[in-house]
Amino acid sequence: MSPKEPIPEVWEGLPVVSAATMRALDFDATAKHGIPAFELMENAGKAVAAEALAFLASRGAPPAQAEVAVCCGRGANGGDGLVAARHLKAAGAAATVFLCPAKKEAGYPQLVRDNLDAARRAGVEVREAGPESGLSEALASCDLVVDALLGTGAAGKPAGAVHHVIQEITRSRKPVIAVDVPSGLHPDTGYHSGVFVTADLTLTLGLPKRGLLAPHAKRAVGTLKVLDIGYPDELIHGFKRP
Repeated sequence: MSPKEPIPEVWEGLPVVSAATMRALDFDATAKHGIPAFELMENAGKAVAAEALAFLASRGAPPAQAEVAVCCGRGANGGDGLVAARHLKAAGAAATVFLCPAKKEAGYPQLVRDNLDAARRAGVEVREAGPESGLSEALASCDLVVDALLGTGAAGKPAGAVHHVIQEITRSRKPVIAVDVPSGLHPDTGYHSGVFVTADLTLTLGLPKRGLLAPHAKRAVGTLKVLDIGYPDELIHGFKRP
């Protein structure tokens, strides 16, 4: 795809969607098709873990010898990362979560709290991301970084703990798998504000997002793969574009 080519409407047989359309489809999956949001998040995180294990194996790192730093934001993308860390741990990998602190007034969303509890019960080490978290040391020794900081709901330039973690990931020069979108990349345009994750592999959830297919986003996206998270076919192919 040359820089002047338009973003396609269909990619690998799947409709290419905006962030707003994706949010509407997530809502309809639960409201109209009866799929609990918790189930969608579980499916997403489990699929991410399976792809991460395959990625590690392709680089000669079997689960029992692999160290994975899972960097999680405070929203749904972070919840996906927590699920992935739990499944990586179950497969024998040493998965450490670095979770960005919640805003004091709001706390974490319920799904994130539930999966944080589940990860801890499963024996996953969870640290609050920050200067004293040991993130730089973990990144120096790990085989893979999972970027679950920001998803399609993020807006503006990454700030605070998320900004710090992105900088640390960039400095580490370790292989990165991004969950849904590379953090800091706009899901609709593929542009960024200068603070963003460069992924080797982007595992986008459910359907491909427009910005990931923008020619100028290729460097940040790396290889793109769409993960099935349990949407029924009638939801995927039956919606009307705005």
